[in-house]
Amino acid sequence: MGSLSIWHWMLVIVVVLLLFGRGKISDLMGDVAQGIKAFKKGMSDDDKVAEKSEPKAIDNAAAPPAQRTTTDVGSKAV
Repeated sequence: MGSLSIWHWMLVIVVVLLLFGRGKISDLMGDVAQGIKAFKKGMSDDDKVAEKSEPKAIDNAAAPPAQRTTTDVGSKAV
């Protein structure tokens, strides 16, 4: 009673084919395959970009020092 026999699986397959048809199932599987290929291509592209990019150094000595302005939070302009 706990396990399904081959006849149960055959019935399930027949019902699925009747509901969706062969065309819709094959289209769905083709879309899944294209999605997997696109994902793999995107992952490989990310690896190539990561290998090509060089770390950028920040040069603090070349930039002039920023001027600080202080404001009094408690005072109101009249």
